[in-house]
Amino acid sequence: MADQDNFFERVYEVVRQIPVGRVTSYGSIGKFLGAARSARMVGWAMNSAVNFEDIPAHRVVNRNGILTGKHHFKGTNLMQQLLESESVVVHNDQVQDFDNVFWDPMKELQRDS
Repeated sequence: MADQDNFFERVYEVVRQIPVGRVTSYGSIGKFLGAARSARMVGWAMNSAVNFEDIPAHRVVNRNGILTGKHHFKGTNLMQQLLESESVVVHNDQVQDFDNVFWDPMKELQRDS
C-alpha cells in the first residue's frame, strides 16, 4: 500500500504542474514517472484526486483526448465545464485541437531519476 501511496503522490506532483488551458494523458504521466505501462494506475490516482482542490484532475484525459474520467466528478458535466472555463474546447466528451493543448511532461519537466 505504501508503494501505491507514493506513486499516487508522484502522479499528483505532475498533475499540479499542468498549466491552465492544457491537458495531458494518463499514459504520458506514467511514462514520465518511469512506469510506461501504468496508465490505469494513473487513472486510479486521478479517481482519488477529484475531490482535492489543489489537484487539477480535470486536465488529465485519455490518449485520444476523451474525458474518460468524467464520471468521477460531481455533476453531470463538471469535468467538461472546468476545462471549458480554461478555454479548452470539448465536443462529445473529447478535447478538440488536442495536439495543440496537449502538455507533455517528458518535454516540460525535469525527471529526478
